[in-house]
Formats: sequence, C-alpha cells, structure tokens
Amino acid sequence: MFVIRQATLDDVPTLLKLAKMVHFINLPPDKDIIASKIARSRLSFSGQAESERDREFMFVLEDVDSGNVVGTSAVLSCISWPGHPHTFLKVRKRHLFSEDLQSGAVHITLELGTDESGPSEMGGLILAPGYRGHKERLGSLLSQIRFHYIGLHREWFAETVIAELMGALTPDSRTLLWEYLGRRFINLEYAEADRFCQHSKEFITQLFPPGEIWTCLLPAEARSLIGRVGEETKPAQSMLEAQGFRYHDHVDPFDGGPYVGATRDDIPLVQATRTATLGDPVAVTDDRYDAEAFLSYESENGFRALRSRIWLHGDHVSIPAEAAGLLGAQPGETIGVTPLRARSAKATRGATGRQPARAASASAKKSSAPSPSVGTAGRKRSGRKA
Repeated sequence: MFVIRQATLDDVPTLLKLAKMVHFINLPPDKDIIASKIARSRLSFSGQAESERDREFMFVLEDVDSGNVVGTSAVLSCISWPGHPHTFLKVRKRHLFSEDLQSGAVHITLELGTDESGPSEMGGLILAPGYRGHKERLGSLLSQIRFHYIGLHREWFAETVIAELMGALTPDSRTLLWEYLGRRFINLEYAEADRFCQHSKEFITQLFPPGEIWTCLLPAEARSLIGRVGEETKPAQSMLEAQGFRYHDHVDPFDGGPYVGATRDDIPLVQATRTATLGDPVAVTDDRYDAEAFLSYESENGFRALRSRIWLHGDHVSIPAEAAGLLGAQPGETIGVTPLRARSAKATRGATGRQPARAASASAKKSSAPSPSVGTAGRKRSGRKA
C-alpha cells in the first residue's frame, strides 16, 4: 500500500535525489534549501505560518512495504503580492487587413504581464521512474491529494488556483523558445535563469521589453511551442481540465508552457471534500463498501492520507482496519473524505444481490480523472508545476 504524508526533515536525502531528476525552481537540488522548505511546510501544516506568503505544503508518497519515499508534490497558498509579481506572457491575436490589397493576416503577439493578486498554485509533481504507470495510479494520487487538502482548508487558499504546465523541451532539457526569445533579452543560459528565479524574478520584469512581441519574427519551430505542452505533461493537462482548469492565454516566459486556472470552489474534488466521523472498521470483503475515496487524518504527528474503499453511512465512514492503521486514526475521530466514485453494481451486489448505495455526489463521480502515467512535471524550470 501507499500513504501520502507531509514531508519531514528525514526526507531530505530522498527529495534531493528526486530534485536532481528535474529542473524545479521550488525544489532545487540543494539540501539546505530543501530542508528550509520542509521547515516552512511543517509550520504551514500546523497552522503556524506567519502569513499566507509563507504557506507551502509539501507532500511525499511513501511505499509502505519498503518504507521508501517515491514521489512528492506541493501546493502554495500565495505566489504573488505587491512588489513580488507572478510573471507570464500574454498571448494575443492581431488581425491586420489592407483595403488596397484586399489582403490581411492574423498575427500572434506576446507581451510580458504581471499579477500581484496572489493566486494559489499547484506545485511540482515528481514520481520516481520505477513507480510510473503503476496500477494504483500513483501520479493521480500525488496530484489530486492537493485538491483534497484545499477542500479541507479553503480559508488558507486563494479563490483562484493556477497551475503551470510544462512546455516542450529538447532531449537535453533546453527550450527553443528561450533560445530564440528570452535569451535575446536576458543573457543567461536556460539553466542559469532557472536557478536565479529561486531568488528573484526582478530580472524578468526589468529585461524583457515593454510592449508586444510579434511572433512572426521568430522561427517557426519556436512559434510552435507557444501554449503547447510536452508529451509527458499531457496526462496532467487532462486531469486538470477534468477539474475545471482552463487556459486563459497566459504562458510561461521561459518555455511557453500554458498556465491554466480554476476557481477554487468550482473544482469538483474541492467541492466533494468533507469531514466525517470514523466508524468501526469493516472487513475488506464486506459488500457494504459503496465508493472509493481520498481519506486523511491530521494530528500532532502531522498529515497522512491514502486512497481506500469506504462505506458512508450518515455522518460516519467505515474503512478497512489496515487503512485506519496507516492513517493512525481511531473510531470516533474526525477524518477528511473526498468520495471519488461508486463501485459497480456487479461488484457491490456480490452474493447477496444487494443494490449499490448511491455515490456521495455527482460531482464526486465526475472528479475521477485519468492518472498521469509519468511524473507530470518532467524536466521543468519551475517546481510550481502541475
């Protein structure tokens, strides 16, 4: 089985190894920075963060059988504020037409934009290669548990939630859009600019030109990357779209990958999340199980979560004893629940012929999204990726 829990300082060595697989601004391959982020995450989970700007929640996926951490994801409560903007390129269509020639063209332009309104952002997902494509849909678990957590603590997150999807990169982790556009104004290698973003984005706002950039002046191979995701990111894109995330013509200044966003309270998994009282455990073979759900328990030992079969009855939820043990929860205690889907009638009736109970909600059924078969962040500049 697998359990999701909040990251601890003991996870630093493993997270350092995972960080070396990708180019993440919020998970750089630096053990001191990772340790600092985990310390901030611990304060965030305990409700002791000084402000929304400091809230960063780091999750890790643990293989219970081996005890190994095999993946991570994060969500940030606030990514911008006055003086510390979120930066993007605004994509526009410009229609030009000559009456004399009776001819015209449609051009795409890019213009640097900033946002200081403070949206929340889904953080970078990394799943160890050996666990990608797992039958337990581990990429989906790592990604969607963040919606579960937002649903439990809506007051800690902004009304708007965004995610940045990885653009298409070359096999050696370069982006042609940076080579043909960004580097013309910022004389840094892609990886160098990557690292510098860890400390400041001032150089982006100061060195990118004001006004619109006409992409017809770029090579076709660079133009084709604007708003396009890499192959490794398409499963993540599908999952986010299933949760209501939409593209609003904003792309990353580095690789052209799209930003997508949704209203927090309209996200199906957030809507479906509730709390319930843990009932007495039910045998694994019991036919009363009527759905699958994300479950979580928060205590002085931190946040723990997993995916399990459940039986919802009133304000109570019963689960297998093994699942309750992994959560560390006892009957009578409050746990978080996000119903995902009802079991099939055939599976639920079994030998008794009993009809299945209704699913917890229509939106909970709808929220079951396809699982990413690979780490959805891939080789990417920003750890704040879907």
